[in-house]
Order: sequence, then structure tokens, then C-alpha cells
Amino acid sequence: MPFDISITEDAERQLQSFTARERRMVEDAVWARLSQAPMKPTRAIKQLRPNPFAQFELRVGALRVLYNVEGNDVVLLLVGRKVGNTLVVEGEEFHGHQDNPPQQPDSGPAGDAP
Repeated sequence: MPFDISITEDAERQLQSFTARERRMVEDAVWARLSQAPMKPTRAIKQLRPNPFAQFELRVGALRVLYNVEGNDVVLLLVGRKVGNTLVVEGEEFHGHQDNPPQQPDSGPAGDAP
């Protein structure tokens, strides 16, 4: 059973920020891997731990596509680049898919809170 694939406006904007070659690689991988078996774990498809953002991750080299499967639809939510252990989306670190995102350092010395 083929799945319908849609993309959010944010993910489309993020995809357009990549080179034409990278966009083509992502688009080819999405159609090849997600149109038939988007929930089947493979080397490229990973089910994420429960989180408020996405159910699955598609790996395309250093690029990542976070997506959800809703019935017969695959919804692409985010396209980013993996740099080390960090997912970078539009030049910013993305932590919305993690259970315990890193805390921002305090702006002042301890004990200065009112």
C-alpha cells in the first residue's frame, strides 16, 4: 500500500536552504524509502523515542528528515543536518525532539536570583 507524502511549510523552507544536489538526494530518499514502508526500521529509518515532535527519522548521509506517519500519510516535519551529535536546522541547534534538551547556561553568577 503506497503512502501519500506531504511536507510542512517549515520543512519545505528548510529543504530549499540546501544545495540542489542535497535537495535531490533527500527527495530521492523520501520517495524511495517512505512511500512504501515508512515505519519499517532500517539503517536509514529510525523510530525515535517518544517525544512531542516526531515519530521517525530518515537518514540521508549527514542530512536528517524528521517525520510522522498519520494513517496513510507521511508528513515531513523538519529537514536538518547532523553535525557531530547535534541536529542543525537553519543554522540553529534543534532540540525539540529530545526528551531532555541541554539546559542553557545561567546568565549570571549563582545566588544573584531575586
